[in-house]
Amino acid sequence: MSITKLTAGLAAAALGLTLSACGGDPTSDDSKKSAGDTITVGSAAFPENEIIAEIYAQALEAKGVKVEKKLNIGAREVYIPALEKGEIDLLPEYTGNLLAYFDKDATATSPEQVDDALEDVLPKTLEVLDPAPAEDKDSLNVTAQYAAENNLKSIGDLKTVGSFKLGANPEFKERKYGIPGLESVYGLTDIEFVPISDGGGPKTLKSLLDDDIQVADIYSTTPSILANKLVTLEDPENLIAAQNVIPLINEKKASDKVEDVLDDISAVLTTEDLLELNSKNQGADKTAPDVLAKQWLTEKGLI
Repeated sequence: MSITKLTAGLAAAALGLTLSACGGDPTSDDSKKSAGDTITVGSAAFPENEIIAEIYAQALEAKGVKVEKKLNIGAREVYIPALEKGEIDLLPEYTGNLLAYFDKDATATSPEQVDDALEDVLPKTLEVLDPAPAEDKDSLNVTAQYAAENNLKSIGDLKTVGSFKLGANPEFKERKYGIPGLESVYGLTDIEFVPISDGGGPKTLKSLLDDDIQVADIYSTTPSILANKLVTLEDPENLIAAQNVIPLINEKKASDKVEDVLDDISAVLTTEDLLELNSKNQGADKTAPDVLAKQWLTEKGLI
């Protein structure tokens, strides 16, 4: 649980006289955080985040929490201020990017380090709950054939293949988790970098499948990974910062009931789940986020 629970308790104690006059219990967490209050669930402006927001909203509704939705709000620079003002109360976030938003000099990369650092930089009005195993972040991918031929499971295994071509956005050449990190952390010194400006999209995929490159930087929940049976190389040294899905909530709405519902979701939401959900949403069926959310919650026994 977040350290903001302690903050909430201290605030309640400070208001003890007022609350006592109203007949409330100044030490009660739910005296300030009521599960009966309407929770406004928001999302960033891309499909995966909307799907997760729908999962949060429908799970809360199933447990009797009143929910309103304001989805597809925009970028972090728009929805974080809205959260702080109470215009929305809850949305799905990604740990590493959220940390970088509040601390541009953050160096944490492992899931545990990122979680701890988040606790130190979040405004007192905001709280993060339990992170999910699910991550959406840069990942290095190879074809199944290339992985089998070279016995590749992790990034470090690329040392055994000799020279190879890696395709990614141009900035990957200079980023800490890009070529410099691959050299310093994993000792990969024989990389031919191929800049491809489509964020791991169709051009990058075609180059990989045509063997114009052997390694591709593709976001870990991109449907093309599943559709083409690509192998995502493990990153045991946490070169690429953790980006676990995590509920970000206005601390006034973080009642025990709400936390329990969201923690249950986080306990079972995986990267593989996001791959499948994104594939169904962006594939031939174009299944809507609200439909996908209901299907997923039902399959997991959460509603």
